[in-house]
Amino acid sequence: MTATTQSSVPATAPRTAAPASDTRARKAARRRQLAACGVLMTPFFALLVTVFLIPVGTAVYLSFFSDDQPGLGFGPERSVFVGLRSYTAVLTDPTFLGGLGTVALYCLIYIPLMVVGALALALLLDSGVVRLRAWAQLGLFLPHAVPGIIAALIWLYLYTPGISPIIDLFAHADITIDFLGVHTVIPSIVNIALWSNLGYNMVVFYAALQAVPREVIEASVVDGAGPVRTALQVKTPLVRASIVMVAMFTLIWALQLFTEPVLLSQSSPMISSRFSPSMYIYDAAFTRNNYSLAAAASVILLLFTIALSYGVTRWTSRADAQEAR
Repeated sequence: MTATTQSSVPATAPRTAAPASDTRARKAARRRQLAACGVLMTPFFALLVTVFLIPVGTAVYLSFFSDDQPGLGFGPERSVFVGLRSYTAVLTDPTFLGGLGTVALYCLIYIPLMVVGALALALLLDSGVVRLRAWAQLGLFLPHAVPGIIAALIWLYLYTPGISPIIDLFAHADITIDFLGVHTVIPSIVNIALWSNLGYNMVVFYAALQAVPREVIEASVVDGAGPVRTALQVKTPLVRASIVMVAMFTLIWALQLFTEPVLLSQSSPMISSRFSPSMYIYDAAFTRNNYSLAAAASVILLLFTIALSYGVTRWTSRADAQEAR
């Protein structure tokens, strides 16, 4: 008697193909999503092309050409290709390099004061030490609502000897101070920028602090951390992304320094027409009518700004990666 053993092989159920109607429905939903993304992104790309790419492309084009008048200046004006001549002229111009040095010094003073001051005010408001918090926020934010030109004119009045009540007050105390002197003109400009923008950045930090989980703060208090330690070691690291953002935007705005020194130059011989790179560009375009030189300086300033912004981003990303290890 022979017994036959049958091995039972599990049957694999054949995969059923998705119905064609489901495939068409997914494709239609995908097309609708892409269309919605396109509609939502169209205004952004339109603004990007209109206010950034086209002006940058025009500046790059103008930087490689220059107007020339043949025939001892009596012939018709024509544009000729000059290559990198305008870039060489800008980079070898001591006034442009001096303007870069001035802006670098301005950034070294302004950016730390702005970031630390705005963060300190936001931490004070978030701690509850300040009473009438809503009114304090409004009072700190109001200077930002004043246009930059008006703010510069207000401070120009306060800096000008003979009409400034602040200078007269110091004079009664036998203190002579020149806010627009050779050693004080940059701190005076920094003061105007701080007065105008400190409240705005404080609001940014305060909004970020409101998103910090209250449980984390309560846990630090239970562990024995005081108000200062909680602010510096608990709250501040949790809003690092906002700190980096504010520092980067402040850097970009600082490199474009223009309004304050232009208005203060009316009362101070320490501020020349090429005090900053932006003033150098304005002087080259509208005083010397050298649009090729102005375009080359604009492109150099743009590349300098992009390089610094990229450096800040890379440095912060590397620091975050090291902490995450």
